[in-house]
Amino acid sequence: MDPTWTTTVLLVPFVVVLTAGFFYLYGFIVGLLSKTSVRNKVVILTDALSGLGKECAGVFHKGGARLILCGKSWEKLEELKLLSITVPPPLQTFPPKLVLLDFGDMDSLPEAIAEILDCYGCLDVLILNSSMKVKAPAQNLSLEMDKLLMDNNYFGPVNAGVLPSMISRRTGHLLLVNSIQGKLAVPFRTTYAASKHAVQAFFDCLRAEVEEYGISVSTINHTFISSSASENTQAASSKSIWSLLYTKKPSGVSPDEAAAEIVKTLNNKRKEVVIAPSLPKVAIYARSFFPNVFFAVMAAGVKNTAAASEKINTVFN
Repeated sequence: MDPTWTTTVLLVPFVVVLTAGFFYLYGFIVGLLSKTSVRNKVVILTDALSGLGKECAGVFHKGGARLILCGKSWEKLEELKLLSITVPPPLQTFPPKLVLLDFGDMDSLPEAIAEILDCYGCLDVLILNSSMKVKAPAQNLSLEMDKLLMDNNYFGPVNAGVLPSMISRRTGHLLLVNSIQGKLAVPFRTTYAASKHAVQAFFDCLRAEVEEYGISVSTINHTFISSSASENTQAASSKSIWSLLYTKKPSGVSPDEAAAEIVKTLNNKRKEVVIAPSLPKVAIYARSFFPNVFFAVMAAGVKNTAAASEKINTVFN
């Protein structure tokens, strides 16, 4: 047998094993960092009851964070807390604290913020993952619905009231979980896209303002986070052109994928992350450099879809 061929045959398994070992070591280190990066830190989840919120609650609790879980239902928050403390974690952990928080009720926000700050007297990480989604033709949306959407997606998150505490301590991390429609708008999401653009712009401005105080601001833009089989089926059956711009795959971005990206972002303090396949990313650039082409594609998508129905779909996630 040719010596060169023999050498090649022997080297291939070695290279495969070496590569696999490298990726295993990398995954182990990342996993270790995810557990130590939040150790003893006060972490707030504004919507711990969503699919992503529950996943993040489990990850951060196991990592030893001092969790403050927020949500609209006290009973469901207690169930989540009970589930967290009954699972034996690998590290010493702290029982999560619970706070009722509803960005749709702006009158109750000051009291909720005061309760959050009273839990530990300070905070290190604020994860803004609550959101309200509405799908409908613009002419069918009422002013009341527009206001409710803006309260949940913009006025609530930007009035979370944690900045003075972070500025006084000269440390902290604000992480906004936002839709890709904070950068790219598609039909039948008028007010929703407007609210996402608004909150994206606010935190982009805030990032520069608070950098001198040692406060990090990160935004994560995703296509959508899957939470149920019905949602997956709906996405898979969508045939419109523009639907491809906000679907990553039939099941969207899973909660564990999004939670892993949040952990990674808290570790490396990246300012901006987009979780999306190639097409939506290309569309973002096309919107800037080839706007007429982008608008034509959007219009063609509307003409070829039956989405222009009279029904208003509202989802909290």
